[in-house]
Amino acid sequence: MVLQTTLCLAAAAAVINIWLSIRAGKMRSVHKISIGDGGNEQLIRRMRAQANFIEQTFVTLILFGLVEAAGRGGQWLAPLGAVFMLGRLAHMFGMDEPGFKPGRPIGMATSMITQLALVVVAVGAATGRF
Repeated sequence: MVLQTTLCLAAAAAVINIWLSIRAGKMRSVHKISIGDGGNEQLIRRMRAQANFIEQTFVTLILFGLVEAAGRGGQWLAPLGAVFMLGRLAHMFGMDEPGFKPGRPIGMATSMITQLALVVVAVGAATGRF
């Protein structure tokens, strides 16, 4: 069984993670910080943006894969995945500067809504409800 949606989302996540790593690496290079954050707020923000991406994406990709493997993906799964990835990008951009930026709560909300939708479908599939 090929989990096409999950494979595409995992590939997109890998590309985004590489990009986030490069962004943090550039900041390290500019400020000559090899290890840690050196107390540099912008580097801290970029590191947290990448860490948050990894934290949120890991469990979400597992849920996408399990829902798809259970045959409950349907046509809604890929668009939900796209919304999730766009939300993660919005969150990252929202983390770039101090102060309130709408991308951060948008990213948080899209992650939570995506996870909740996947949880509902996963539990429904596991219990035979749908």
